[in-house]
Amino acid sequence: MEFIFEYGLFLAQAVTIVAAILIVAVTLVALGMKQKPEHEGHIEIAHINDKYKQISEQMQSVVIDEEQLKVVHKAQKKTDKQKAKDAKKAAKKSTESKLEADRKRLYVLAFDGDIKASATENLREEISAVLPQIRDGDEILLKLESPGGMVHSYGLAASQLQRIADAKVPLTVAVDKVAASGGYMMACVGSHIIAAPFAVIGSIGVLAQLPNFNRLLKKHDIDIELLTAGEYKRTLTMLGENTDKGRQKFIEELEETHTLFKEFVGENRPELDVAKVSTGEVWYGRKAIDVGLIDALQTSDAFVQGRLKDQDVYEVKFVHKKTWQEKMGMAAEGAMEKAFLKIWQRVQSPKNY
Repeated sequence: MEFIFEYGLFLAQAVTIVAAILIVAVTLVALGMKQKPEHEGHIEIAHINDKYKQISEQMQSVVIDEEQLKVVHKAQKKTDKQKAKDAKKAAKKSTESKLEADRKRLYVLAFDGDIKASATENLREEISAVLPQIRDGDEILLKLESPGGMVHSYGLAASQLQRIADAKVPLTVAVDKVAASGGYMMACVGSHIIAAPFAVIGSIGVLAQLPNFNRLLKKHDIDIELLTAGEYKRTLTMLGENTDKGRQKFIEELEETHTLFKEFVGENRPELDVAKVSTGEVWYGRKAIDVGLIDALQTSDAFVQGRLKDQDVYEVKFVHKKTWQEKMGMAAEGAMEKAFLKIWQRVQSPKNY
């Protein structure tokens, strides 16, 4: 009895805490909707060459003995001194000659896609920041991860990448884990696609599914009135009674979308046998290269490391500035997770309470 009383008391406390957090979260969301704050952000740029140079120096300080380290540092100072002299000479030349002497640049962007392609806004800002800085010989690398999602959302994301192609800038798309469906729609815009050996590639197909509760509603004598203007305004519904005619029209729309998808892929990768790979199947990287979905087996890390010696590599990232409502919401979400975890732990080990 004592255990039941204590457990009931704890459960009541936990429910009270969760309810309070929910009330606060709902209030913050309501305030945020009323105030409609502007979503701002800024571009962050990191020089990857410097990052790896620092890592190399840290490694050398550990793995090389003191005497050898002095020799390495002396040689490095000599190299840096020579580079400074060369830069000084280049500065005295005309602007055109100086630009020719400059190292080429590689700009690294990243896209982590969800079903709504929510990262598209960040990608837009990053491309807008990079394109005006492009010189002859510069390149862009996009590290792409996405299982696909909404057609119109990924269509817009692919259109953002098309801006790079229209500017005649070499674009390499790297897939380390997955680029399927809408993710591959984006990838095929690249002039070169690389992927890890077991990255998931492909799924050139269209999917739609929805539950229908009409029979359940009829069982409980609940009628649904669906009024439309236009024969095909609503082909399939979740609550109303679906017809064979509506299903056929819905399938026609899916096929039309699939055709547009295949045409888009074919336009961007004309050497690809689209009919062979547009069955909705997926391929791992090692097989994707055989059917022409990608151009090479390579990770994004290997690609970047291979360019550090001859190019200046910059990571460009648009960082969204979170409103105070969003920050409070994230804090409330974290508190809820902790509360539920605590409840779970008590349920699993009631004797420790």
